[in-house]
Amino acid sequence: MDLGIRGRSALVCGASAGLGYACATALGHEGATLTIVSRRPEAIEAAATKIAAATGVRVTPIAADLSTELGRAEVLTAARDVDILVTNAGGPPSMNFTELSTAHWQKALDTNLISAVELIRAIAPGMASRGFGRIVNITSVTVRVPVEKLDLSTSTRMALTGYVAGVARQLARQNVTINNLLPGTILTERLEELGEVGRKLIDRVPAGRAGTPEEFASACAYLCGKDAGFITAQNLMIDGGLAPITV
Repeated sequence: MDLGIRGRSALVCGASAGLGYACATALGHEGATLTIVSRRPEAIEAAATKIAAATGVRVTPIAADLSTELGRAEVLTAARDVDILVTNAGGPPSMNFTELSTAHWQKALDTNLISAVELIRAIAPGMASRGFGRIVNITSVTVRVPVEKLDLSTSTRMALTGYVAGVARQLARQNVTINNLLPGTILTERLEELGEVGRKLIDRVPAGRAGTPEEFASACAYLCGKDAGFITAQNLMIDGGLAPITV
């Protein structure tokens, strides 16, 4: 299936590994020119080399911390006229709610809410003026089904969900869509980091297994395609049926 994004410019965040890397690779296979971002210089350089070799597209790596104004400014200076934006950030630590300080909350907000909000605010108007834009935020299935000790992740990503609900509808007439992808039990480093919490999630999946990053990335690529223009302000769970939600 041709998604119609060959030659489009894509900015993918958190792309040195895991879901961000998989999404960047999937968009590269569709012919999108890529700018990929991560805080780790060596890791993002290596990811760019691998993605370019696998897809044949131009890949520009940027090492920057998107939770800071300086990091966002560096990326926005380098990545101009972005057609596709995939926001993604590492999940906050798993902690008991009694241990969470104001500093923990501020870091989680900067990383998982403000970084995405500010990138959307900067990039979406240009998309609207050109009559095409696709924004996908990688959040978490905990937005729909809260998980014990993931309060930082759940709360900050729910705030992003609320933001998208309003902004997406303001941009729909300009053929700019914003959707959230909610990974559940996808086999990434993050799932392994959750330890026992992650293992319990896998045990509960009706599909009987964890999902793969490639399965997740295929959904992301579709939402970034030309035929997904009538899908906006949605929260798509990629969880193997884990969340017991019917509506």
